Amino acid sequence: MSAALAVLLLQGWQPLPDVLLRQLEAQHAGPTPGISLQQYAGVVLLGGALEPSYIWQAHGQPALNGAAERMTVPVALLQQHPHLRILFTGGEGDLFAKGLTEADRAKIFFDSMGVPPQRILYESASHTTYENAVFSAKLPGVNPAQPWLLLTSASHMPRAMATFRKAGWNVTPYPVDFRTGTQTPWTEYSLADGAKRWHMVLHELAGLLTYRLAGRA
Repeated sequence: MSAALAVLLLQGWQPLPDVLLRQLEAQHAGPTPGISLQQYAGVVLLGGALEPSYIWQAHGQPALNGAAERMTVPVALLQQHPHLRILFTGGEGDLFAKGLTEADRAKIFFDSMGVPPQRILYESASHTTYENAVFSAKLPGVNPAQPWLLLTSASHMPRAMATFRKAGWNVTPYPVDFRTGTQTPWTEYSLADGAKRWHMVLHELAGLLTYRLAGRA
């Protein structure tokens, strides 16, 4: 019981998981601020920033989760770079989910932001990062050999980059949704936030190992 209590209490000390999380986030730097993006065909945007369909349908309005930068940053990129387009890829990650796919929800969000529909492509059949890469490459008018920006959470970027490059994509990382800084204050403590950070770290490390063993990354 003492050991279990000690592990539970240690779980909330955020500097510990942040060491691993920071290593994931630091593996891929984004384009230098202010650099021209003229060479890129568009932005491949991975899903994962939207609340489940039942929440959207219950309230009739967009609902973003803690990774909201995945959705807001592309809107700014489209405003700043008129030649870019977005390829949003995301079906439904939950096994028994019903209702709107993540691509359906993304369309509602981008429409509400005033983004012209002709500047966004949607892929709605994928359930995993691997399927994101494979299914997106098959969309009409998409050439994965062209330079694309790959936009996802910084902690997810190592697995995403390895998977997309393995699938033949010519992608440059554009990480967002950072959860760590250069250091974490030693006084940062929260059982809830600590558990979330451990879950995030272990999910990505296990996912990357599994993908490599399966030859997908």
